[in-house]
Amino acid sequence: MSRPASRTTRTTLAGLVAGLAAILAVTLATSLAPTAAAPARAVGNVVTPGDFTGYGFDQCLAPTQKSMNTWLKHSPFLAVGIYISGDSRACRSQPNLTTDWVSTQLAKGWRLLPITLGPQASCQPRFPRYGDDETIKPKRGKNALYNPARKQGTAEATKAVAAAQALGIVPGSTLWYDLEGFNMGDTDCRESALAFLSAWTQQLHVLKYVSGVYSSAGSGIAMLDKARVNRPSAFALPDQIWIARWDGVANTSTSYIREDGWRPHARIKQYQGGHDETWGNVRINIDRNFLDLGRGSVAPAEAPHCKGVVVSYLTYVGLRPATETRTPDAGQVQALQCLLKEHEVYAGKVNGSYSDATIAAAKAWQQAHGFDVTTTWSKRNWMSLLIDGTQPEPVVKLGSVGDPVRRLQRALNAASPKSQLAVTGVLNAATTSALKAWQDRVGLEISGVVATESWKGLRAGLR
Repeated sequence: MSRPASRTTRTTLAGLVAGLAAILAVTLATSLAPTAAAPARAVGNVVTPGDFTGYGFDQCLAPTQKSMNTWLKHSPFLAVGIYISGDSRACRSQPNLTTDWVSTQLAKGWRLLPITLGPQASCQPRFPRYGDDETIKPKRGKNALYNPARKQGTAEATKAVAAAQALGIVPGSTLWYDLEGFNMGDTDCRESALAFLSAWTQQLHVLKYVSGVYSSAGSGIAMLDKARVNRPSAFALPDQIWIARWDGVANTSTSYIREDGWRPHARIKQYQGGHDETWGNVRINIDRNFLDLGRGSVAPAEAPHCKGVVVSYLTYVGLRPATETRTPDAGQVQALQCLLKEHEVYAGKVNGSYSDATIAAAKAWQQAHGFDVTTTWSKRNWMSLLIDGTQPEPVVKLGSVGDPVRRLQRALNAASPKSQLAVTGVLNAATTSALKAWQDRVGLEISGVVATESWKGLRAGLR
């Protein structure tokens, strides 16, 4: 995963002796562990990446804030890999990567993937990169436990946590170790790498962080999976894996490892290698990733509306005063009354009757929002009411969750009877498809992202 060079890329102990060795290493390193208070801007920072299913990118140099803002509004990505530590990383200097940068991205909804690229496998021919960066020591040591490598892994985890804390990346977040591809046939190289990663994971757990490992599907990830299956008590395995497999398929599967490992929701796959992408006229050379982590994207429960009134429908119908032959849909009239009441426009009973008081409130909404003032309630009116929320609206895209997504799903159902979206509060593939279809119909950028212009169009009832 390092740049600019090309890339090929649960916790148990190996017997009593291995356990004693690991404990000794942890004890020594913990005495050097970070103890300073988190930076002031870190207060309120969320665990990252947390629960998420969606797209991400990684790039050697952390992008500028302007670039991040533009890509948030225009790209499909909601996660970004950043190199925070490791003597062997290509971008040792990170001028944009500050505490403020981290806090800003988290506040805007980005999921961060903090990466360390330190000592690499002893048989990896491209390392050491600079000459003053170590490689993993392949010495078997006493009882063939590869204790020199374990000590390195412990030390590297301690350094990574220090770097994370300095940037305001809080405990509970996942820190990723980048182990570039290597020759799996070299026993000492492979076993020392395993010992290193085992100690990395143990020390991260001591320091209250989640362990992640990035590597190529055919070497580092295959190595971890074989250890998981064949030697389940020999190594502390990472909590999450990041698979480098450039097959162009945006999922988290690969034929190199079994499907049962790190399931559910503990995988990323880097499915496309280095290439340029341009979003909002900002070009960055990136790798593409698909993430499925934590619990996946899951929305918190929605607060009940008007003591249990249903406001979510697969389609919304126009409403007009009752006649001898036609009566407005009582359920949807209740939804209208409830939503108008929540917006403090209607003060009557939520009883499903399209009464004079209900019509008067509907007219007030129409007038306040620039619609024709009539006794009828149109699908455009539904869209404006269903989408209305606290300003400013967040940017939402695949993987986003919460009430803004629920409002979006309802508004898309009102915009087109073809949408038929379950209102889950999770912006999933079906919602993205319906969103893009709506953007296409009304002449907006077909991005699958709801930012300023799309929120504006939805509030205006464009359909």
